Amino acid sequence: MQRVVVLGGGVGGTLAANLIARKLKKPIANGTASVTVVDLTGRHTYQPGYMYIAMGQEKAERLVRGEKSLLDRNINLVVDDITRIDAAGQGVELASGQRLPYDQLVIATGSRIVPAEIEHFDAEAHHFYTAEASLRLRKALDAFKGGRIVIGIAGIPYKCPPAPLEVAFLVESELRQRGLRDRTEMTFLSPINRAFTIESVSEMATPIFEQKGIHLELLAGIAQIDPERKVAITDAFEEHPYDLLIVVPPHKGAQVVIDSGLAPKSGWLPTDRHTLQVKTVVKPAPGQSDEDIPRYPNIFALGDATDLPLSKAGSTAHFEAPIVAERVAAAVLGRSPSGRHASYTGKVMCFFEVGDGKGTLLQFDYDHPPRPPKPNQLWHLGKIVFNKTYWHTVPKGRV
Repeated sequence: MQRVVVLGGGVGGTLAANLIARKLKKPIANGTASVTVVDLTGRHTYQPGYMYIAMGQEKAERLVRGEKSLLDRNINLVVDDITRIDAAGQGVELASGQRLPYDQLVIATGSRIVPAEIEHFDAEAHHFYTAEASLRLRKALDAFKGGRIVIGIAGIPYKCPPAPLEVAFLVESELRQRGLRDRTEMTFLSPINRAFTIESVSEMATPIFEQKGIHLELLAGIAQIDPERKVAITDAFEEHPYDLLIVVPPHKGAQVVIDSGLAPKSGWLPTDRHTLQVKTVVKPAPGQSDEDIPRYPNIFALGDATDLPLSKAGSTAHFEAPIVAERVAAAVLGRSPSGRHASYTGKVMCFFEVGDGKGTLLQFDYDHPPRPPKPNQLWHLGKIVFNKTYWHTVPKGRV
């Protein structure tokens, strides 16, 4: 019996598991292979929809499905918390006391927000990374009648890099529609030396900030909040007064991969950029290259969980999952990985909202930066269609 265990029921884990089960259909049928997904809640959430809750265009209940309904019928689902990954003993330990042995392991444990790292965050700042927080932000926007809005980022990396820019542009458009724009001062705080991490996208986005009259401040990651004075303080000790504060909270990888010794304190798994195999947590010695760092031959990572220099977004996991599936299936079947999914090229593709019913498209890989087309209604509609068809396509591997 070749046992494949997938940790995490988000887009990466669900899609990878379905693709692996498809490739191993015969071994599963004759009892020589199994695929098991472990997920804490047993519910799959479409996280990109949270932003639209905040914008008043989506409802939380439409963003959740039972994980079992999205999985191939040959996949076992275990709803439990993961307490330890024993790489040496090839087993996963669960809160219930169960231990799942594995021959091939896929880690798709995603990322987590840690707003508590900034004092007073929960009381003063809004965000859009949970359904509850997005609804709270929506209520704050409904109550807003003018003043100072500060939108910022605590640090990099974080989930869905375009999201804070999208929120800034969408909020500005809404304020114009409500006749509140002239009574509102908007500021966007970027923690780096440009508006967006990728230079070509920043060159597209910066003029939009200017056109919309949103003040863009660079090298201004939000580090502190003074609730008494209603001031956001950057890591350069600059102060920005606010009436409404929207902040991307600090992010980390899953605690279990840190506790299991597979990731450093950041929680991001060291991952081979082409094979998606997890690397050991060591720094190259003098004279060594990254390629000299040992890889776990039977542990793979994808999506937000990795330390790859790519967007932490479902679209990234979408393109990584076929590579993981091919490599896992090849290992189970005793062959070499082959075909177009034998190696990952860093491919990512996602939509980018700019407000006023317009959007653009970001498509890139390791060697080719994005060249976003001029924003128009077509790309905005493309994102709407993608959001609506997600449940029938992406998790089940139909695209």
